[in-house]
Amino acid sequence: MPQEIERKFLVKGEFKSEAFKSVHITQGYLNSLPERTVRVRIRDGQGFITIKGKADATGVSRFEWEKEIAVDEAGELLKMCEPGVIDKTRYLIKVGERTFEVDEFHGDNDGLVMAEVELPCEDAPFDRPQWLGKEVTGDSRYYNAMLVKNPFKNWK
Repeated sequence: MPQEIERKFLVKGEFKSEAFKSVHITQGYLNSLPERTVRVRIRDGQGFITIKGKADATGVSRFEWEKEIAVDEAGELLKMCEPGVIDKTRYLIKVGERTFEVDEFHGDNDGLVMAEVELPCEDAPFDRPQWLGKEVTGDSRYYNAMLVKNPFKNWK
């Protein structure tokens, strides 16, 4: 089974000048149960459907399956999703041998900026850029599926 191994961090300070690419993402959830999430995403004119399993005890590793679908189909599926939408800009930043995905959230999650780094194994080393803040891997509040239910604007 395909596994996603990633760590998540809050971001502090300036990072955009280091990005080599940015994309706009809109996504919703057909199912947001922690045991399995079914996500529909439109990313720069492309549609995707993704199924993710429950994270392991550390929150670092979980099953992930993703397929590209027609963007018009993704748009129709978004209309069927649970209430709430994730709207964000993703910045890709190369740091050493790894590429960080830094998400700047908009709408109800405005003000939240998180970085993810995918790893080949749970204990793989990676360089830490100066803007990398507190690690939030495994903290379910920061899962996108949870940010739909309890957006960042409600945390204050």
